[in-house]
Amino acid sequence: MTRVHGGFANRMHRLDTDQGSFAVKELTAVGRRHVGDVFRFERAAFAAGIPMPEPVSASQHTLVHRWVDGEKVPEAPVPAAYAFEIGEILARIHALDVSWPLGSAEGPAPRDWPELAERAAATGQPWADELGSHVATFLAITHFVDTCERPGPVVLTHRDIQPWNLLARNGRPVLLDWELSGMLDLSGELGSTALSIAKGPGFDSIEPAIFRSVLDGYVAGGGALPPAGPSWFVFMIGGWLGFTRWNILRCLAGVEESTGPELTLSQESARNGIRGLPDMFGRLPELEALLA
Repeated sequence: MTRVHGGFANRMHRLDTDQGSFAVKELTAVGRRHVGDVFRFERAAFAAGIPMPEPVSASQHTLVHRWVDGEKVPEAPVPAAYAFEIGEILARIHALDVSWPLGSAEGPAPRDWPELAERAAATGQPWADELGSHVATFLAITHFVDTCERPGPVVLTHRDIQPWNLLARNGRPVLLDWELSGMLDLSGELGSTALSIAKGPGFDSIEPAIFRSVLDGYVAGGGALPPAGPSWFVFMIGGWLGFTRWNILRCLAGVEESTGPELTLSQESARNGIRGLPDMFGRLPELEALLA
């Protein structure tokens, strides 16, 4: 067993055996909530030919897949053909006939940003001043996430197609890390996916043609696009909001936990969210123009 560092939502090891190599993931409490259903969904996707590591076994705390080698996908606009195939893959995933026992409804986003800012200042967090200056913006983002209308349809899907969950083999996609799978408004899945692979680390290098390639691939794969609107980006903003808060709480606790990212990675993620979310929220009109 060899530890593979850098994961956000689990701790992963590579296990080399005489029967091949495997990725062994120790799941956080979030990933354990419905690991059996995720595994069943993965098995159906793999059987349907979705390019992904073969799911081997699952337990309450662990997921095992066959190891897949490939090139890491940088946080930068991908080639148009790669983006087009991602769209096709999404259409194929959404067409799978897999039952899902859990609904898509989520509770209201927490509104404790003023308290978090106070705790950050009291514990001397390196990003405390930035968080304190953005409290009003984070409350506005929370309101947007809670009130934005989502037109549907709701689909069973991966929910987390980002560069760090992708590999490239011979220039073609391999889709990793299905632990956050579940029901999601289609516009949120398409917007999050297309934007994440059409831009660099910030929002100054978005390639509209790459964004559109994902949507073209989705239609070519048999999918139908939902109406344009802010709902295309609310899932990405809401997910980043929750992820930032989760990492802030880990930093405030100041304890190196046995699962999830190392404390240094949580510090980096908290800082990136505190800086990046207000920027993304302020660019919503610009992002909606990508749908024209």
